[in-house]
Parts: sequence; structure tokens; C-alpha cells
Amino acid sequence: MTTNIQLTEPWLSWAIEIQSIAQNGLAYSKNIFDIERYQRLRDISAEMLSHKTQIPTDKIKKLFCQEEGYQTPKIDTRAAIFKDDKILLVQENDHLWNLPGGWVDVQQTIYRNTIKEVKEEAGLTVEPRLIIAIHEQHKRNNPPFAHRVLKTFVMCDLLGGEFQPNSETIQSGYFSLEELEHLNVNDEKNTKAQMQLCFQAYHSPHWITQFD
Repeated sequence: MTTNIQLTEPWLSWAIEIQSIAQNGLAYSKNIFDIERYQRLRDISAEMLSHKTQIPTDKIKKLFCQEEGYQTPKIDTRAAIFKDDKILLVQENDHLWNLPGGWVDVQQTIYRNTIKEVKEEAGLTVEPRLIIAIHEQHKRNNPPFAHRVLKTFVMCDLLGGEFQPNSETIQSGYFSLEELEHLNVNDEKNTKAQMQLCFQAYHSPHWITQFD
């Protein structure tokens, strides 16, 4: 069972900082005793998260304590595609609606990853045109992840294609700003406020990228 983590709870920031210190220490330490201490710090951070969220410690470690090297934020892309003053959303297997997107793969750029995710989830070919916003997930989305995430919202021009059901999404559709109010969305991936921001950018002749 997963507990909804609140953005204002200080223990989450402490656990994340402990994890970051431990990961950076493990990346640069050569002394076996220091390595053992940093590994213990990493275990403590996972135990803190497990205790507060009721997620098993082993699962927390797989999600939270597997990376190596100096810790940096992850990047997520979300595509804003408009037609007839409506925005494209995809419905995933959990029946929640989202902007098409996902994690930026290690060999991808924001531009290429946006194209790839839209093709995979919506069956469409697009050309990324403008970065609408770069949001810190901890500030804007809930529940926050145990690691930092930069969510990049990208305005795209539609070139063609057609939706086909796939392993990730079961349908797609275009929705007006008013219709968004009646949809169930995954706040972890994109909130209604972030979708509304995409509409603002779409209607703005001189949009300036918003970033945290």
C-alpha cells in the first residue's frame, strides 16, 4: 500500500539529502570503511521512506538506491499537441489521462525523446517546437518522487499519424480547456494546472519558457 506523500513534510527532504550524500560518497570513496558508512546511510534513507510510506524496504531500494555516480535530477518530457483548440491526451492502463511522454532515455535528447514518446503512446508524428516550461516535480506534482525530477513540457506541431492501442495506452483524444475539468488525470505525471499552462502557451504569440 502506498501512502500519499505530502510536499511539505520535512522528513522527505531529509531522506533525499541522505540518499544523495550516500550516492555521491559511494561514487568517489576508495576507503572500504567509508564505503560501508555511505552504504549504511543509503539503507537508512530507504528505511525512512519505507517506514513513512509503508512501501517494502526492498522495493524502495530498487527504486531509490540503485543508481551510481554523482546524483543529478532525472528528466521527463510531456508533449502538448493541439488541434481545433483542443489538447491531445492519452489514457493509460490505469484509466488516467495524461499528456504523452516519459523518462528521457540515456541516449536521447529532450527533442528526440518527445518525438519517440508521442509515437509510442499516441501513434503520431510530431515536431517539437517550443519548451513551454521546465517544472520541478517536487513543487508541482503529487506525490513527489524520492529523487529530483525536471518535467519538461514541449509544444509540438502535428505532422500525421493515427492512434493504435499499445502496451502503455488504451485510447487517445483531444479535449478542450473546459473538458479537462471532468477528467481524471495522474497528478504524478501532469496536473490539470500544467495542462492549462499548455493552453496558455498555445494561445500566446510570444511565450516565454517558464522554469523553476
